[in-house]
Amino acid sequence: MENTSISVTAFRDMIEVGGNNLNENAEYVNSLNVFPVPDGDTGTNMNLSFTSGMEHVKNTEEETIHDIAKALAKGLLMGARGNSGVILSQLFRGFSKELENVETEITAQTLAAAFQSGVDTAYKAVMKPVEGTILTVARESAEAGVAVAEHSDDVIEVMRAVQEAAQKALDNTPEQLPVLKEVGVVDSGGQGLLFIYTGFLESLTGEAVPVNTLDPESTDITELAHNDNFFNASHSVDTEDIKYGYCTEIMVKLGAGKTVTDEFDYDTFRNYLDGLGDSLLVVADDEVVKVHVHTETPGEVMNYGQKFGELIKIKVDNMRRQHDDILTGKGSGKEHEEQPKQPTKKAKFAIISVAAGEGVHELFRSLGVTQIINGGQTMNPSTQDILEAIEKAHAENIIILPNNSNIFMAANQAAAVSETPACVVETRSINQGLASLLGFNENATLEENKAAMTEELDNVVSGSITNAIRDTSIDGVTIKDGDYMGIIEKDIKVANADLETATIETINEMLADDSEIVTLIYGEDVTEDQANAIAEAIEDQHDEIEVEVVNGKQPVYHYLISAE
Repeated sequence: MENTSISVTAFRDMIEVGGNNLNENAEYVNSLNVFPVPDGDTGTNMNLSFTSGMEHVKNTEEETIHDIAKALAKGLLMGARGNSGVILSQLFRGFSKELENVETEITAQTLAAAFQSGVDTAYKAVMKPVEGTILTVARESAEAGVAVAEHSDDVIEVMRAVQEAAQKALDNTPEQLPVLKEVGVVDSGGQGLLFIYTGFLESLTGEAVPVNTLDPESTDITELAHNDNFFNASHSVDTEDIKYGYCTEIMVKLGAGKTVTDEFDYDTFRNYLDGLGDSLLVVADDEVVKVHVHTETPGEVMNYGQKFGELIKIKVDNMRRQHDDILTGKGSGKEHEEQPKQPTKKAKFAIISVAAGEGVHELFRSLGVTQIINGGQTMNPSTQDILEAIEKAHAENIIILPNNSNIFMAANQAAAVSETPACVVETRSINQGLASLLGFNENATLEENKAAMTEELDNVVSGSITNAIRDTSIDGVTIKDGDYMGIIEKDIKVANADLETATIETINEMLADDSEIVTLIYGEDVTEDQANAIAEAIEDQHDEIEVEVVNGKQPVYHYLISAE
């Protein structure tokens, strides 16, 4: 019997079964971690993100396909945690867009188109997509669904094609990424997506569907949520090399005001602005669109925005002047001081930091951080968590320090949808977060502070010490379960059964000829005497090095280390 459509009830059931399937397998996805550290959290992030979407679906009283899909996308957006969660939210944001005019049933062709729309949206959201990841699994599975829908009206056939292609694409990820092939495993984000799609298929057929998985007890398994290739590193340029000189941000209330002439279409809108500059970011929902773009014609950006609604926020910065000021050490921000002060109690700036450990919190507060989100490794905050911190900060400008590369996408997503001007300084560790604060200037602009704080990141080398949770070998380092591992930046450099030996060896690896200061932040499982013994050993070995010892009380990591 051919199944030609998915009803409203069946669509709700798909979401529930898909989410439950991910939830049941979240710990398995967590175990897919290239580093044998106790902080694999891709499964947790994807599970919490999708659970937020499910809750929004359960709480919506509307009974149309469109409203249910919209609720799922909204819940995922606000609950997105970690890079994997943000990408998942974008997949279902695009999925819901394809269902905008669908009320009572989803056909095979519409289902396939929805998966493809999700892929298109997710690829746009990632600045530099990497193949061999969740994106590849989503793309190849959507392509398979579209191919089947061209000759079949059966929604189960389409969903089966999507699920089977997702499995095939996942199995092939090691051939696309050297880091996966090195340990002979698959991408964890793609594995999480496969569990969702498998749940969708099981909901439609009523039958259990087998999923090929690896045995984490016998095989090294990995995830790519922390892959640096997802992001572009900042780099220095000469002022004359800045092609587009005005950092322009606008927020448009769609359909409002007297200047509306056109109906908003995301792709048309984004494509037009793409021709006006670079560094383009467009985030939209049914009511508001927010734009960030570097351009030579900010007026044209504003005029175009007014065709679709009322401008409710405008911000333009001359990046050439800012760049000159930074190079000359000015950055006084006098042009802003001359503006008449508005009757407001808001602070000019607030800095938000993500961190775990009471002592680490106090350290950030002592350096001027006003809001701290408790989290980091194993506890990635959601987009909603960051937006709530922005609201609590009650400031005119917000600077966000994620202190973990797996929080970049959620932080950037929060900054993009925030009504308060906000930027993200992409700090990858607690040590980088602390170092970045040296570049903060209360009298500078938001963009100037972002540039100056980012520049400080090059002045610190970050390291950490934690326990291995299984036997493995990576990058030539043989690691035994329970060993203390020394991680420098993102690479495991040391493994030793003795904590003090591992820490001293790691610090020695971090030191350069011009190093002067080592900061040793010890965690909740380390005593002050143990930390002081390491500090004394380093100072005895290196006359020119001064070691500062701080009680961070952080979990997971015995020591967080910086060398400057």
